[in-house]
Amino acid sequence: MKFLDQAKIYIKAGNGGSGSASFRREKFIEYGGPDGGDGGDGGSVIFESERNLNTLIDFRYSQHFKAKEGKPGSKRNKTGANGNDLIIKVPVGTQIYEEDNNTLIYDFVKNKERFLVAEGGQRGLGNLRFKSSTNRAPTKKTKGKIGEEFWIWLQLKIIADIGIIGLPNAGKSSLLAAITRAKPKIANYPFTTLDPNLGVSYYDDKEFTLADIPGLVEGAHKGVGLGDKFLRHIERCKILLHLIDLTEEDIVGNYLKIRKELSNYGGSLSDKKELIFCNKIDLVEKKDMKKKLERFKKKVNTKYEVISVLSEKDLLKTKKVLLRNVNTEI
Repeated sequence: MKFLDQAKIYIKAGNGGSGSASFRREKFIEYGGPDGGDGGDGGSVIFESERNLNTLIDFRYSQHFKAKEGKPGSKRNKTGANGNDLIIKVPVGTQIYEEDNNTLIYDFVKNKERFLVAEGGQRGLGNLRFKSSTNRAPTKKTKGKIGEEFWIWLQLKIIADIGIIGLPNAGKSSLLAAITRAKPKIANYPFTTLDPNLGVSYYDDKEFTLADIPGLVEGAHKGVGLGDKFLRHIERCKILLHLIDLTEEDIVGNYLKIRKELSNYGGSLSDKKELIFCNKIDLVEKKDMKKKLERFKKKVNTKYEVISVLSEKDLLKTKKVLLRNVNTEI
């Protein structure tokens, strides 16, 4: 499924039904009088969050959404039917913005949340409502109110337990494919992954979600590479898994580049808990690997794990470490 994390749509709540102006005309009833019924209320547009959705792709092919209108009233004091509300389902993590794409209306962070975005128009009144002691035969009726309508923006920020970050070709997609059932595209060239990928991993009868965040290179916050398009997805991740390619010559410099991008982007990304995994130990000579790791430990002075995505043993160790850290964040 194609990933889409932003969409502009038009929503229109239903108009209220108009009231009726009618009079009783029945045999053997000398004084008939007014009997026009009220109209029905227009349907509202309601958004509901759904955990099983993970993209806004449906809104690429359908941008206009309209709730049902209320039915008009009729004679014999019959009230028109209310228009059905329109329920639009969006992924958990979706944010609704006004047309300026800057003013936040609502933020869905839990499953099955509901929020009324556009309210339906109120019903019109029939002439029976205007009958009084001084006006026994009113002809007045009112029209139904117009339902709210406007353009809005939907933005999706992935909610995952762990966000996998790192330079292109660090093995992020390979790791995701190895410990989950996700099937991201994998190749040995930069920017193979053009969209975030989600996967669910299981260990010790417990589950946790991972997101492969693409596009992080030096200058990403300024639009370099894939730009900052996907940096916002990291905001919703509980912890970050920083994957480092041990086959690269300057692993310290590569690590610091990513840290700088997180800091420059803002949003407290650089303050998130971070796990460091040095990958591809199977492709590096032990002597070279030792030298790189010693320099890394000296310069960065933080804990790290050393793994190979191709090793089943290392993958079990990775799952155990990730689950332990996810549980401490709950």
